[in-house]
Amino acid sequence: MKNKSSKRFRKILDLSKTKKIENIDEAIKNVKRNCTAKFDESIDVSFKLNLKQKKEETTLRTNVNLPNGNGKKIKVAVICEDGKTQEAKDSGADFFDSDILIKDITSGKIKFDKLIVTPSMMPKIGKLGKILGPKGLMPNPKIGTVTNSIKSTVNSIKTGQIEIKNDKDGNVGASIGKKSFADTKIKENFDAFLNTILKEKPSGIKGDFITAAFLTSTMGVSYKINLKSK
Repeated sequence: MKNKSSKRFRKILDLSKTKKIENIDEAIKNVKRNCTAKFDESIDVSFKLNLKQKKEETTLRTNVNLPNGNGKKIKVAVICEDGKTQEAKDSGADFFDSDILIKDITSGKIKFDKLIVTPSMMPKIGKLGKILGPKGLMPNPKIGTVTNSIKSTVNSIKTGQIEIKNDKDGNVGASIGKKSFADTKIKENFDAFLNTILKEKPSGIKGDFITAAFLTSTMGVSYKINLKSK
């Protein structure tokens, strides 16, 4: 069968044939070296977690505060009572007209990446769960998106706070920067991600919580990271 992969990608594969498990600093350099696409590729990390023991499964869902952001512009919507609309506007939220937002969501017109709702408005949002839930946009007090602290929450999301949740196979991952980021900034974001996961280790999990870690880019290949040599 003819190899249909691009000349650019075949070259990356050739450069990576001898790849081995590396520390994060080496992995960042190699991943960035392979960022040869004509756009500013994202740098992505993924972790394989040990979330299943004794036939019991645990879910990890939390926020990670990336000190340098990940280079993505996040559109934030706020649904709140009329008395807080000005605060939502001043906070830098992209959408803050609650009546219009509810109508748009009901009709399937979703133009935002993150939704913040004040507690008093949750009864109205509960009816929209079937629309927001599958898209991962349903507000949740456990991750801070159901709150009266509109200004600080919008600011956190705009400056680098991301939500993470494992998939059915125990994998969790996200973008932690761009090719254009300095290596040190990607490393700082990686450390923040790693430390957050380690702090979230369930008490019932024995042994290593993270069983494998990988770094890649949008159009590149994946490098396995040796966390013990960090």
